[in-house]
Amino acid sequence: MVVSGNSSAHPVSFILLGIPGLKNSQFYIAFLFCVMYVVATVGNITILYIIRTDHTLHQPMYLFLAMLAITDLILSSSTQPKMLAILWSHAHEIEYHACLTQVFFIHAFASVESGVLMAMALDRYVAICFPLRHSSILTTSVVVKLGMAVIVRGLLWVSPFCIMISRMPFCPSRVIPQSYCEHMAVLKLLCADTRVNRAYGLFVAFSVVGFDVLVISVSYVMILRAVLQLPSGEARFKAFGTCASHICVILAFYIPALFTFLTHRFGHHVPQLVHIMFANLYLLVPPMLNPIIYGVRTKQIRDRVITGCCGKDL
Repeated sequence: MVVSGNSSAHPVSFILLGIPGLKNSQFYIAFLFCVMYVVATVGNITILYIIRTDHTLHQPMYLFLAMLAITDLILSSSTQPKMLAILWSHAHEIEYHACLTQVFFIHAFASVESGVLMAMALDRYVAICFPLRHSSILTTSVVVKLGMAVIVRGLLWVSPFCIMISRMPFCPSRVIPQSYCEHMAVLKLLCADTRVNRAYGLFVAFSVVGFDVLVISVSYVMILRAVLQLPSGEARFKAFGTCASHICVILAFYIPALFTFLTHRFGHHVPQLVHIMFANLYLLVPPMLNPIIYGVRTKQIRDRVITGCCGKDL
């Protein structure tokens, strides 16, 4: 099952085990994952439709939310169909190039999602600290440029992952004890020195997530200072309310993502089942929760959803 080239050897395909240790429960776990994936897909498409059709929502906050919805759709769809095929139909085999494509999409769009969350934090900072200049600072052109910068960063930073892997030989084992192809899991199958790959992976993680978390943290420190200076308690509550949805989305994305990243590299004593479940959920829970959080907490979107479901204006 190994194909040799001029400078490397790679298997024709890999075997994805799914969720080792829960073989008897995989059918029911797959049903739960399927429900979550359907909620994520319907929710994010609904968000996109509302923003697309309501011209009053063509503002920076909602344009960034549309970018987040698109990213969530791509991120969840890059793994869930294959995961469900593994758990329901026992289709464990994945072609070599399909595996590398999955590695690329997972890491590139996880980077994009982190960048979009950073851009949304900047939007909240400008909206609260410079409310009178918000529309002049964050114009549509600036929003598009920020979005393009985040996308280009993700594509350029992650592309070397796949290029380096494709140039290295693999060991005879082609079993990946997960439900999808992840960079570190694929690295463990290489019969070569992977220190450069691991070092580059750390560089990408710290340069992307580290930078984004720093910008988000500084933005919210400045927001907190500005909010505490407001004269009335009602004004402070309203200002905090505009940030609550974003803070929930940040926590839903970064906590499982950081857990997965750290356990891959340092969590040798973490049970494999716990690691695999978190790895599955971190690509599914945020895409499912994001449209629910914004749908519940954002009045314009909530009203449009209720109007669409009940057929009456509020």
